[in-house]
Amino acid sequence: VIGGVSIVTFVDEAFSFKKQIEHLEKKIEKKLLKMNKANSARYTFDSITAISPSMREIKSYAQRVADTDMTVLLESETGTGKELFAHAIHNNSPRKNEAFIAVNCGNFRGEILDSELFGYVEGAFTGAKKGGKIGLFEAADGGTLFLDEISEMDIGLQSKLLRALQEKVIRPVGGIEDIPVDVRIICASNADLKAYVKEGKFRADLYYRVSVFPIRIPPLRERVEDIAVITKEQLKRISQKLKRAITISDDALKILEKHQWPGNVRELVNILEFSSFTANDGVITPNCLPEAIFSPKLSDCTEKLRDRVKAFEKREIMREISKQGSSTEGKTIVAKRLGISLASLYNKLNN
Repeated sequence: VIGGVSIVTFVDEAFSFKKQIEHLEKKIEKKLLKMNKANSARYTFDSITAISPSMREIKSYAQRVADTDMTVLLESETGTGKELFAHAIHNNSPRKNEAFIAVNCGNFRGEILDSELFGYVEGAFTGAKKGGKIGLFEAADGGTLFLDEISEMDIGLQSKLLRALQEKVIRPVGGIEDIPVDVRIICASNADLKAYVKEGKFRADLYYRVSVFPIRIPPLRERVEDIAVITKEQLKRISQKLKRAITISDDALKILEKHQWPGNVRELVNILEFSSFTANDGVITPNCLPEAIFSPKLSDCTEKLRDRVKAFEKREIMREISKQGSSTEGKTIVAKRLGISLASLYNKLNN
């Protein structure tokens, strides 16, 4: 009998020890996630370049909202800078020293997004990692979780998110125990969530929960006065990157101000980067601008512009390589001349 008791005691102690190890492993994993620089906010409200009255008012409102702990919904067209606002709100909040984790809900579907957000326990499904996995809610504990493109979230998963917001607990996939979490949620959508609610694509109760503080960021065409200051700021950045001064002529700037900008700030940045490469004397003139800027039907060619920029970069790199040689030493010289790392040079060549 005594021997049997000893065995049972040993098994209990071994099981308890195993649970302690698993708990420590989860704490270490969570700590590593929080220490990851990718899980920190990089931008502040100073990063949002704008002089228009509408944007100044929105920035002021967002700064006041940042001081609260309420959920924020950023609504706007694609390319307006929703993620910049999310970063800035976090960096202006009492949680600024904690993790900021962003996830694009449109990049995942159903069960995959479920395990990304809420994690999973060991054996939850075929291929599940031994020891399970911490979800982004746990990783962001004490900080902020930014849910981009929340409109793309599966309707079934929306109920699980609603419970997490209401009860401040999550349950990993395959788990039987709730885990308390302290996370501020910032959501973003380029779709009309109210319309999605009417169409049955988005839960009404979740909509009211995430839109406590709705912030609508106006498209670039509604704040023409911001185009010049954004252009100046971006050309300063591009000049540093290219290691040569890039400016823009008044005529070219007027053309930019008349454009409708369906791709908003992102499209403007792409056009400026492309035009900077074609500005041989360092001044962007109308002739340097891509055809898309002159044709309304082609104005949504942001992706094509990006491809053209990449192609131009590659031609410039190959031209320099032909001068310096294709050896590692030659490519190192090319990278230094172009102001990029050797790894970036290889990436640009491979892409």
